[in-house]
Amino acid sequence: MNAGKDSRLCVEVLKDRLYFAILFHKPKNGSPSTHYFCIDDELVYENFYADFGPLNLAMIYRYCCKLNKKLKSFTMLRKKIVHYSGFDQKKQANAAFLIGCYCILYLKESPETIYRHLLSGNVSYLPFRDAAFGTCSFHLTLLDCFHAVNKALQYGFLDFNTFDAEEYEHYERAENGDFNWIIPKKFLAFSGPHSKSRIENGYPHHAPEAYFPYFRKHNISTVIRLNKRMYDARRFRDAGFEHYDLFFADGSIPSDTIVKTFLNICENSEGAIAVHCKAGLGRTGTLIACYIMKHYRMTAAEAIAWIRICRPGSVIGSQQHFLLEKQSELWLEGDIFRAKLRKTQKVAVTKILSGVDDISINDSKNQNVNRKDSEPYSDEEETHTVTQGDKLRALKSKRQAKANLVPLTNLFPFNSSQKQTEAALHRESIPVCHCQSHARLTSSFQEGMEIQMSMHSRSNSAVQCSEK
Repeated sequence: MNAGKDSRLCVEVLKDRLYFAILFHKPKNGSPSTHYFCIDDELVYENFYADFGPLNLAMIYRYCCKLNKKLKSFTMLRKKIVHYSGFDQKKQANAAFLIGCYCILYLKESPETIYRHLLSGNVSYLPFRDAAFGTCSFHLTLLDCFHAVNKALQYGFLDFNTFDAEEYEHYERAENGDFNWIIPKKFLAFSGPHSKSRIENGYPHHAPEAYFPYFRKHNISTVIRLNKRMYDARRFRDAGFEHYDLFFADGSIPSDTIVKTFLNICENSEGAIAVHCKAGLGRTGTLIACYIMKHYRMTAAEAIAWIRICRPGSVIGSQQHFLLEKQSELWLEGDIFRAKLRKTQKVAVTKILSGVDDISINDSKNQNVNRKDSEPYSDEEETHTVTQGDKLRALKSKRQAKANLVPLTNLFPFNSSQKQTEAALHRESIPVCHCQSHARLTSSFQEGMEIQMSMHSRSNSAVQCSEK
């Protein structure tokens, strides 16, 4: 298939079978030899401000399933399949991102190879930017994103054989917890809990107890709070979780001491770690990126790209430049860490690179971490004004809100039995993709909400009795 007068770009992705194109006009399907499809208005990025991508994990998954279904369709076996995008440059970038991810995940293309193909014909793509309001000073290229996906695949962060898109979309919603796994079984990023569950200015707040069943089900043993106190940490500790406070101001960068302490906690945690600030985006993403850079030797841009693919809107403003400046230092620290492992544990290099999360060389008795409830500083600005975290969280809630917000006591849990049936049907129709939507946890967050509301009710009853 050749680029014609109606196209700006036409790239052959799979010989005589799959193409990516940027077209002047919407093509007409019905040709016996060619099938066109477009996802520009189907898989749409939900922006905070001027950010427009990259698209999240669930959208990558759905695109790959859609494309695999077309490639295996009996009616299209003899047709050339063309994924095309129109002339919206932001949608072009996301369309190119999707087909590039498909090439990496299913065709085993290298990031450089597919990026070079997509640039043929002197075509350029808009770089992605952060979710901050105002001018962008740090860009992510398609190549950064491709490298991030490729390394995530290599390190086992990404596996579409076990990925559950419905569950991902369920729990990223504000009313269902607003959390995402960044590294499966290691790091979960979530929006900060509050003292009690309620809806405030249209945004659902959740008490610590709402998260307990889910955290226990997924072996989360440690909670790290980066923002000012909105709940009593003893509520997590009394429930059996480790809880640490590492405060720094909303939208700012962490001190070297905070970075070192965070890494030390994570390297010695027995289970997975749940990290939150106010919105679970800026400060949270920044420190998780530090860990990824140290232990997986990702570049700053790759770490940022991966975290945003998992949890859009993460890492903002000066935090991006901070990570870039810390890259060499964290790489060196990671090299030293792995060298000590080789010396003291005599672990194979391959196991170190892929499974360093499961190994600790530091004596937990030597941890110098402030685990008291006292707040290291009083952030008056964060306490009494609307901060960046508040704004981002409100924007996310607003775009997800339905016409009628259900009360927090009536949250509908993720329905795994229904999704299992849908997944079985889905697998039968897509033999190449092997997209198995495994059912993992259905009602734990709902159980947590019920526990919290029950405790709140008992507390009110006790107060009333004492008053009598």
